[in-house]
Amino acid sequence: MQDTDPTPPASPQCSNPAAIADWIRLAEAPGVGCRTARVLLDAFGSPAAILRAGHAALAAHVPASVAAALSAPLPAETARLLDQTLDWLARPGHHILTLHDSDYPEVLRHIPDPPLLLYINGRRELLQRPPVAVVGSRNASTQGRANAENFARALSEAGLCVVSGMALGIDTAAHEGALCGPGSTIAVVGTGIDRVYPARNRALAHRIADEGCIVSEYALGTPPVANNFPRRNRIISGMAAGVLVVEAAAQSGSLITAQMAAEQGREVFALPGSIHSTLAKGCHQLIREGARLVETVDEVLEAMRVSPLVRQAASITPVEDSILLEALGHDPVEPDALLECFGGDAGLLAGELLALELAGVLERLPGGRVQRVVRAA
Repeated sequence: MQDTDPTPPASPQCSNPAAIADWIRLAEAPGVGCRTARVLLDAFGSPAAILRAGHAALAAHVPASVAAALSAPLPAETARLLDQTLDWLARPGHHILTLHDSDYPEVLRHIPDPPLLLYINGRRELLQRPPVAVVGSRNASTQGRANAENFARALSEAGLCVVSGMALGIDTAAHEGALCGPGSTIAVVGTGIDRVYPARNRALAHRIADEGCIVSEYALGTPPVANNFPRRNRIISGMAAGVLVVEAAAQSGSLITAQMAAEQGREVFALPGSIHSTLAKGCHQLIREGARLVETVDEVLEAMRVSPLVRQAASITPVEDSILLEALGHDPVEPDALLECFGGDAGLLAGELLALELAGVLERLPGGRVQRVVRAA
């Protein structure tokens, strides 16, 4: 992981179509990947400045072929993509975040190769909630799917947003479980956000777009190319404070996500299984390599509640400004009794309760009740 963040201070969310078009031109230019773009942004400050810098200035920082692509007239294919994207962006629930936007997920911003753009369909505010990833095998067992759904539901009930990749098997079960709780779910996809892959998850994708959030770094129309999915996995782990692997064969793509998570400084959890099950081999390998063996969701929650990445990822209201403190009083209370403070929005309530717990001014009691903590003067 890089020691410093070379990006300039974040700006408010970009809503200027011309500025968004410049970001898309930069991202789609031949030979420009995330790392090359970061070099150029460090040197010139913004996509607009890069695009008007000229071949000679650009060639001082990148290969001549890349400088030529960036200084050439706008290709017709890119012009069509820009028109299509701006039309897509004008529809309800559609958003684009750039690397320099203030509400770009903070923990993702600090990985070595963060995406330049995030195309979003759904509830953008979920990107500011404390996230945990749940991933695993596409060819999951019945028990594995049940474990993923149950863990994801419990994590969501605790106020954590569950991130996964909308693949069949464990990912699907994780999204379905998380949608049952107020933390909800984010699906990171390896195609353009206007495509659904796999097709069998079309109904799930529509539900996530309505109740959760779908995220992609790929331009509209991008098909499900095999190489996109390992790169997609770095976003799943990069958005999360921890990654839970539920089931994985020895060569599972979930191990790539777990490896990326470890390299990014995330906590890695793995559920153990039978020594006779091929779907347990990957989890056992992770445990041998240092992943935390977990058997209950409380073990995951305990680690997440002390994780500095959870605090960094969440938009935590300063304790002194919390509207919940007065409502909590000093006696144990059922969380549902506090819903009125947030207009009945269980998601906002769950996030605020978790924020107060992280701040050390609230504790959870047996039976689901919560109580304000008063420290001695």
